Amino acid sequence: QVQLVEPGGGSVQAGGSLRLSCVASGRTFNTYTMSTMAWFRQAPGKERELVARTRWSGIGTYYADPVKARFTISRDNAKNTVNQQMNNLRPEDTAVYYCAASGVQSDNYYDYTYWGQGTQVTVSS
Repeated sequence: QVQLVEPGGGSVQAGGSLRLSCVASGRTFNTYTMSTMAWFRQAPGKERELVARTRWSGIGTYYADPVKARFTISRDNAKNTVNQQMNNLRPEDTAVYYCAASGVQSDNYYDYTYWGQGTQVTVSS
């Protein structure tokens, strides 16, 4: 059984920074079913959207346009951890953020098998 746990999140003012972490247990990162790790987010009344994803090798990292140059996704395979550093946060970044794992390199949430419980990020203006 794979579990993804997401400590972190919180509230900041616009322009501030937060760091999200996701710790996986039950499998190691370089197995097929967790070869892609991603962060999604979902704001009230909106669909869940991909924020960033990375392969176990670190190659092929992708960022959604709204977060490019502000967010950085990284993974530590030895610690079964994927992190997301979020800088210069904006009110429109306010959402519940989810860590997810997939065996394919996909932008679609339905291709992801394992999900964390979600953590709230609130950015005030």
